[in-house]
Amino acid sequence: MRLVQLTIPTGKRETILSILDEREIDYVMTDETGSRSYTGVTYFPLPDPAVEPVLDEIQDAGIDDDAYTVVVDAETVVSRRFQALRDEYENGDVGSDRISRQELQAEADGLTPSFPVYVVMTVISAVVATAGLLLDSPAVVVGSMVIAPLIGPALGASVGTVIDDEDMFVESVTYQFIGVVVAIVAAAVFALVVRSLNIVPPDLVLSSVGEISERLAPDLLSLAIALGAGVAGVVSIATGTAVALVGVMIAAALIPPAGVAGIAIAWGQPTSAIGATVLVLVNLLSVNLAGLVTLWYAGYRPENLFSLGETEQRLRKRIAGLVVIVLVFAVFLGGITYASYESGNFEQDARDEIEGVLSQSQYEDYQLLEFEVVMDDDYPFRNPERVIVTIGGPPGASAPALADTLYERINDHADGSVAVEVRYVQVSERGTG
Repeated sequence: MRLVQLTIPTGKRETILSILDEREIDYVMTDETGSRSYTGVTYFPLPDPAVEPVLDEIQDAGIDDDAYTVVVDAETVVSRRFQALRDEYENGDVGSDRISRQELQAEADGLTPSFPVYVVMTVISAVVATAGLLLDSPAVVVGSMVIAPLIGPALGASVGTVIDDEDMFVESVTYQFIGVVVAIVAAAVFALVVRSLNIVPPDLVLSSVGEISERLAPDLLSLAIALGAGVAGVVSIATGTAVALVGVMIAAALIPPAGVAGIAIAWGQPTSAIGATVLVLVNLLSVNLAGLVTLWYAGYRPENLFSLGETEQRLRKRIAGLVVIVLVFAVFLGGITYASYESGNFEQDARDEIEGVLSQSQYEDYQLLEFEVVMDDDYPFRNPERVIVTIGGPPGASAPALADTLYERINDHADGSVAVEVRYVQVSERGTG
């Protein structure tokens, strides 16, 4: 529910009050004596979906931007006529639950901080995320998402497009581009300082840190996360619910991958930063794509209906462009996913071969103790580099041909040559009595 406060310009009192009367809207009227430009101020409650059509009709009646309108939340309205308005405008779908176009524009503006604050908060968020990644601490990484100021620019571009506010669109796109660059640079600088001061082990292997390795080689599931964040972000801002929490989800799709990209650069592994950088870009574009589609589906249109055709054409072009770019990145992520799938198959096939060899009669005294597939560091498309097999056998026994047999059997399932390291451990069993 909303309470609308509207100043009435001189000569427009009867026109505005007749609109409210025709729609059977309860209102209160007070005279305005402080300005000759206005004759009064009227207050009237409206259901959320009624705000936009009522304000549009009033504006069409000649209320220009010089007259100010204030829309605030109303906790409770007790009125038969108000209940009739709710029955008229609310039908239970997304369109009836959304806030007005005017409120949406104000909400998007309010979520975007000033440029200096935006840059400072982005730097802080990136630094905190980088520290959390190096510490392998999910809690710290989540904390970095809370302070990231990304939801405003991420959704502002979509809002600006559907309501035909090109200034908002350009500003939001600029903020997003600068935010990504600033986050990666801040993460790289901080990680370089941390490494130079030996705050972390100098021989730290990035792939051994869980929070980092999972973002060095992202898969197609990351695309689903970004699309979900975009839809949830738009629905939250359009309905005025849980915007801050959804902002954390959008930041989760952008800040940690940017931190990983910066860490990889600081570690002198630019190729390792490719996967994380692609993840940042595909997430950012997916959020924008989901936002555009969701806002248009929710029924938002430009204020000037004469520009509707031009806005629709611009929307289609932007959606088509985003779809093409996202699909290109999706193919890249699909390649990573397929490589991971192949590596998983290789690991299972290699284990089956080892167990099959050891089940033969000449190796019945041996058993598989440990099995590990070591991947190379060619991110984001990693391949098996070495297989380590630990076999237990009786004291004094030897099986010189076993290593050669395992090498041949395992490499039958590899695209290239994979080193096989066989370790023997003596196992003695003693009875108890």
